[in-house]
Amino acid sequence: MKQRTVIMASQVQLNFSSIKFHVPLNFKFLFPTFRNRYLFFRGRLEKYVGAQLSQGGSRPPSTVDRPPSTVDRPPSTVDRPPSTVDRPPSTVYRPPSTVCCGLNLGTGEGDYDQMIAGYCTELTGCDVNEEDLAHARALNREVTNLRYEANNALALTYADQSFDLIVSCEVIEHVGKPEQMVREMYRVMKPGGIAIMTFPSREFPVTYDPVNRIWQFTRSDGSREYAISQGAYAFGHDYLIGSVDFKKWATAAGFEIVEFQGLSRHLVGLLEVYWTGIAQSIFKKNARNVTADTGTGLTVRPASTKEPALVFITDFILWLDRMLFGWTNRSVGKGVVLRKPV
Repeated sequence: MKQRTVIMASQVQLNFSSIKFHVPLNFKFLFPTFRNRYLFFRGRLEKYVGAQLSQGGSRPPSTVDRPPSTVDRPPSTVDRPPSTVDRPPSTVYRPPSTVCCGLNLGTGEGDYDQMIAGYCTELTGCDVNEEDLAHARALNREVTNLRYEANNALALTYADQSFDLIVSCEVIEHVGKPEQMVREMYRVMKPGGIAIMTFPSREFPVTYDPVNRIWQFTRSDGSREYAISQGAYAFGHDYLIGSVDFKKWATAAGFEIVEFQGLSRHLVGLLEVYWTGIAQSIFKKNARNVTADTGTGLTVRPASTKEPALVFITDFILWLDRMLFGWTNRSVGKGVVLRKPV
């Protein structure tokens, strides 16, 4: 019988031995592209949701019981910076918000859900992959205003105008009909609601995937979009999202485009060229991000939402990437904020 080895960021468990190592962190934060997406979501949640306090918003019910001593702390300790949102549940900072219902569309392994839940009175995380959902439930089991369920982004079962906030991270490139997903998002969003999204960009830098970049310049009409299933076209990507196409889908659905920006450029692309896609195909349980899990017997999943101590190195790389290449429209991914008109 084939043995399966399961490795989690806070617990390494080998089926053929009783040795366990506990390292309470989420290793994904050390990857610049992942970290950049996380920072984009965190910043936009604070900007568009947390800032509603100044407009008369109120704090959603806390999902974690705080010790009584925190009530009488001076203001300087209460107004902690947003970076504390990913601390363990006992010290989670819950920013004020008027948002009632949020949806993480394509929640995956639940990496962002504890942070997003802090801006919602109720958060639903949905995905098509049942095993990813089971892992997300375990990872965020102490977040009480969060629930998970299976749902299809192209045919959501929610009623019209159900959500004030929709978050979707690296999902639209997997659904087959991206324009239909955008229409579904618009349908289930309340007027005045906000959608925050990221997706891999068809306008990626040559340093990230030189083979497929050259292919795109030389391919004939009607040929497939990529030459090899690596680089920008790893991670189960059969197609990437072009900026012009996405803007057309969003405006046709009825959205206003509030922000549209590049995430991770030439330096980050060079540091992650090819090897990250190969590593995911070896270590990630659902390497192609599909409905049914596939992959090797060796599985790596995060078991914590805590940032590693060395994440400051990743943040420096991201800063340097912006300083050197912020002028170009070539980027590994795009970050988008949409609003449904009232």
